[in-house]
Amino acid sequence: MFEKTVAFIQSIYGADGTIGLHEPRFWGNEKEYLNECIDSTYVSSVGKFVNRLEEQICEMSGANHAVATVNGTNALQVALQVCGVQANDLVITQALSFVATCNAITYLGASPLFIDVDRDTMGLSPGKLRDFLESETELKDDGYTYHKELGTRISACVPMHSFGFPCRIDEVVELCEQHNISVVEDAAEAVGSTYNGKQAGTFGKCGVYSFNGNKIITSGGGGVILSDDPLLAEKAKHLTTVAKIPHPWKFEHDEIAYNYRMPNLNAALACAQLEQLDSFLEAKRKLAIQYQQFFSAHANVSWVEEPSGAHSNYWLNSILFSDVEEKDAFLAHTNDQGIQTRPAWELLSGLEMYKNCYSHNLDNSLWISKRLVSLPSSVPNI
Repeated sequence: MFEKTVAFIQSIYGADGTIGLHEPRFWGNEKEYLNECIDSTYVSSVGKFVNRLEEQICEMSGANHAVATVNGTNALQVALQVCGVQANDLVITQALSFVATCNAITYLGASPLFIDVDRDTMGLSPGKLRDFLESETELKDDGYTYHKELGTRISACVPMHSFGFPCRIDEVVELCEQHNISVVEDAAEAVGSTYNGKQAGTFGKCGVYSFNGNKIITSGGGGVILSDDPLLAEKAKHLTTVAKIPHPWKFEHDEIAYNYRMPNLNAALACAQLEQLDSFLEAKRKLAIQYQQFFSAHANVSWVEEPSGAHSNYWLNSILFSDVEEKDAFLAHTNDQGIQTRPAWELLSGLEMYKNCYSHNLDNSLWISKRLVSLPSSVPNI
């Protein structure tokens, strides 16, 4: 099976050189927009492409407001801050995620609290969340939910749409609303994914996209905060532009804030990429079907497919091995052949800086992390 898989992937991407896990494709107006940006001399955080990108994101996602940032991690940090997360709070999230999810929480002095995922979505489990909220928390007279044992306020929840597959986000939001817990969606990997016809990143109070170089569309480095709340969006924009009070020439600032505004150069690249999103999504869905058909003949692996109600962008195509030792051997063989396959992230609950954070039964997260392998998933060359 190993050799057949190598040959199959090479038949899609070619046999020469290394085949990356997810490489960008620059087939549109990228060079034209970048040259226009350079010619204008507006290459930093002021320029028409920043505003244009925010407008395009709103049009694509259906969100009322978008705030472009330097990367997805900082977007998540600011989104959490405007939603009320404070130092010493607890923030519910999942251990099966990229480390940036937890880093953004701890930048604010808060601590992550880990809830398990569902096996079919690989995202935060509403069932496990319900069990935790009913058994281990209480809603106090101040209107906030607290962890009974720790006595600590739970101010937010960050579900993550793993590998572009939407979780049961509507159920998560409903549960959190009942407990006055703000939902900030980590949709970093889910640009273009939908759940029940609604774009990922638009269910909670805020959502976050990433445009890192390995995402389905890229600005090199960059992210965006989504929200339907005009006050939250206004606050996010203020915080990401060093809290500068608008004035023709004075430099006045009214709070400690961040220089997180996306540069015009990056926005120019993102605008051109976003124009191609539909074609990228179509091509990646065709690639997913090819992978699914190929692996259907192999009884020792199962294909990760979109759950009911979800329409995934298939950012990363993944398989699950029934035998953990075979998974490790597959990773070693494919990478030795110049094909970048990757395991799931190490669970955040096991990392040195987060191993003492509270965890609530992570059986599914552990099961997935031992078995999952992601395959090369770039849009195939034309």
